[in-house]
Amino acid sequence: MSDTTDAPSTPPPGCPAHANAVHLAGLEYQRTPSQLYRTMRREHGAVAPVLLDGGIPAWLVLGYPEVGYVTTHDELFARDSRRWNQWPNIPADWPLMPYVGHQPSVLFTEGAEHQRRQGVITQALEGVDQFELARECQEIAHQLISAFSGGGRAELMSMYAHALPARGVLWMCGMPAGGEDTEHLVDDLRISLDAGEGDDPVAAYGRVGARIMQLVKEKREDPGSDVTSRMLLDPAGLSDEEIVQDLISVIAAAQQPTANWIGNTLRLLLTDERFAVNVSGGRVSVGDALNEVLWLDTPTQNFIGRWAVRDTQLGGRLIREGDCVVLGLAAANTDPQIWPESYIGAENSAHLSFSNGEHRCPYPAPLLADVMARTAVETLQEQLPDLVLDVEPEELSWRPSIWMRGLNGLPVRFTPTMR
Repeated sequence: MSDTTDAPSTPPPGCPAHANAVHLAGLEYQRTPSQLYRTMRREHGAVAPVLLDGGIPAWLVLGYPEVGYVTTHDELFARDSRRWNQWPNIPADWPLMPYVGHQPSVLFTEGAEHQRRQGVITQALEGVDQFELARECQEIAHQLISAFSGGGRAELMSMYAHALPARGVLWMCGMPAGGEDTEHLVDDLRISLDAGEGDDPVAAYGRVGARIMQLVKEKREDPGSDVTSRMLLDPAGLSDEEIVQDLISVIAAAQQPTANWIGNTLRLLLTDERFAVNVSGGRVSVGDALNEVLWLDTPTQNFIGRWAVRDTQLGGRLIREGDCVVLGLAAANTDPQIWPESYIGAENSAHLSFSNGEHRCPYPAPLLADVMARTAVETLQEQLPDLVLDVEPEELSWRPSIWMRGLNGLPVRFTPTMR
């Protein structure tokens, strides 16, 4: 998703608190989003009026209790985007259309239908053997590392962090690993989630759907022991189109957020002496680093969204029926009301990085993501124990997105190994 904004000089009619709404764009989101969220919280409170791409009004929920309230009160804040009161102002090529335009996906279902669709996904994911997934990810990690370990230098985001969860989740879904077809799919997923300059997220999302539909047809003819086949064979009897849409949700949620979780954790280990020393010394685990990233540098910064079912109050604000509410997961994780730092630790998973409530990441998706991320970090440490950053920490740059928190690149150097 792009955060470039062709916003009008004044917000459009009907904009909530339009006189002081904040544009969700700018370098602050790339460099120090946590500081920006603190400023927004101080100036606007727990719920801030904001403008999305094109000056479209919405609300950003910054408070931990308020995000929890929204996500556990589906009768007030629902997922069906057809409720949105701004549709007359949304152009067909709006950059966020792939994620707000209503689709026959589990993401937009509600009530009994959501429970049915979510149940199919949960059952399919529960069939994944976590030990087998760890072995597969370890093998993928070895293959990726061997491709660059002889050179003494590598760019870990493109060569490792993005590639490993992409291959891992596609393996879970029964798609052949590697190959040009798979690489194109992974690239289109990236564009549709976090488009850069010149990218077309709407077209990329369409190509993703076409490839997943091909996979579903292949598995209906020849099912196997994979997530796609289990969804097809589930007694709920989802249609091919429903399965395609839900698989896209599963793959997208697993691939890029996990890639950025890996990258952000490696950055922490390589730049923070507290972790760099302790992890190698065995006093602080990789699990501690992974969990700290979820609290302080979560891959999914903001999630769009919920739509108000009726006029209601939230954080002292009047939310009108049909207003869009954006979940500020990163801001909520650093809410002063649930701080200080002592709360962080491998045992504390009360962060909102996997969202909350009925529409949170379905069990056991967070556990599977943890398997992939943990295996990626630990295997890299084992294979390249003298890994160090190849630039100054302040030279690292972030993807220009308000939605995802991930590095443009992570250049490292190490002692070359024999292939």
